[in-house]
Amino acid sequence: MRIATYNVEWFDALFDDTGRLVSDGSWSARHDVTKAMQTDALGIVFTALDADVVMVIEAPDTSRNRDTVRALESFAAAFGLRTRRAVMGFANDTQQEIALMYDPDLVSAVHDPKGQAPVPGAPKLAGAPRFDGTFRIDLDIDATEDRVVFSKPPLEVALTVRATGQVIRLIGAHLKSKAPHGATNRDAVMRLSIANRRKQLAQAIWLRARVEDHLIAGDPVIVMGDLNDGPGLDEYENLFGRSSVEIILGEGDRVLYDPHASQALLRRIGPQPSTARFYIPQQERFLQALLDYVMMSPDLRSKAQKWRIWHPFDDPVCWRTPELREALLTASDHFPVTLEIGL
Repeated sequence: MRIATYNVEWFDALFDDTGRLVSDGSWSARHDVTKAMQTDALGIVFTALDADVVMVIEAPDTSRNRDTVRALESFAAAFGLRTRRAVMGFANDTQQEIALMYDPDLVSAVHDPKGQAPVPGAPKLAGAPRFDGTFRIDLDIDATEDRVVFSKPPLEVALTVRATGQVIRLIGAHLKSKAPHGATNRDAVMRLSIANRRKQLAQAIWLRARVEDHLIAGDPVIVMGDLNDGPGLDEYENLFGRSSVEIILGEGDRVLYDPHASQALLRRIGPQPSTARFYIPQQERFLQALLDYVMMSPDLRSKAQKWRIWHPFDDPVCWRTPELREALLTASDHFPVTLEIGL
């Protein structure tokens, strides 16, 4: 089985309110890319992936007039994809949902959130609350409780393999960016960067607590998505000791595994895998970063066969296939990550 995670930059801008795919000469939300260019590129990428399951990060919006599942299933129909069914979790206000596309002939998938549902005024309970709730934690050891919410609540899916009946817990996540958007001077950049990292680490602790609950219960778990972080990515990491990736991976006999994360942790200087490519106008260059992961619980590791980053320059097949290489660059600022696993 091939499982993929893919952050599609501003996927929502490619659909109208009926969920119909818009493929014309008008501009997409990507710089200097038309909607036709982006939709065609995404069709090429998704077709080449030929995945059984795709966790879509920055999926189309769900709101009063828009519907994530309808849009993704319209997209799948337009390109004849096997992943023709979709499921999403808690909607958010960012126009960037988290959703799962899947092949219904091979698996079934349902949104299956765990933890206590939000109850106004309820006292703090042991364990991790549901992802649409509030996480209470003292982030800076000042004896003052911080209350953290997800702007994009992670998607918890119970995935059932039809051939065997095995149930896998999938958690799709898009953690808060650490970028100091809106800061106008050096001091503001520092304050906002530290505040954003504190919130992101709290989200990582919350997510790891949910993973712990599943591992203690004996559930196979795969955590996947855009964590907007990795070891050594910014200078504020040392203030807090660990990156959010390290927190989610965990330690000891319940540590999750992702080979790209392991490589980055072992070698912080030198060549690193990367899953995203951004243009930095101030520096007139591109920045590459490892932001997207597929982490698995120890009980699944013996079944894992291959991880792959579909990088247009680093992956030999992508590089030698001009149509796919250009499509990957046009479709998004992130590249898909796939896992081949025997289920």
